[in-house]
Amino acid sequence: MNLSVRHYLLLPVLALTLPSCVLGGTEIMVIGLVVLLLFGGAKLPSLMRGMGSGVHEFKKGLKAGESEDDSDKDDDQDDKSKE
Repeated sequence: MNLSVRHYLLLPVLALTLPSCVLGGTEIMVIGLVVLLLFGGAKLPSLMRGMGSGVHEFKKGLKAGESEDDSDKDDDQDDKSKE
C-alpha cells in the first residue's frame, strides 16, 4: 500500500474523528481504582446499591409512562368511535 504525503497529513484528522469513547480494560481498571480510592471499600457497596435502586426506579417510571401513553391512545380511539 503506497500512501502519499496527502494521506499522511490526513492521519491526525482521521484519528480525531474516530470514536474515542470506547473504553478498554486498562481504562476501566483505572476508573475503578480511582472510585475505590475516593469512596473507600466500606462505602462502595452502599453506593452501588443506591445506583441499582435508581436504575430500577427509572425503568419502572419508563414502563409507567408507556402504559399511560397506551391508555391515552385507547381513549382517543374510543372518542373517535363515539362520534
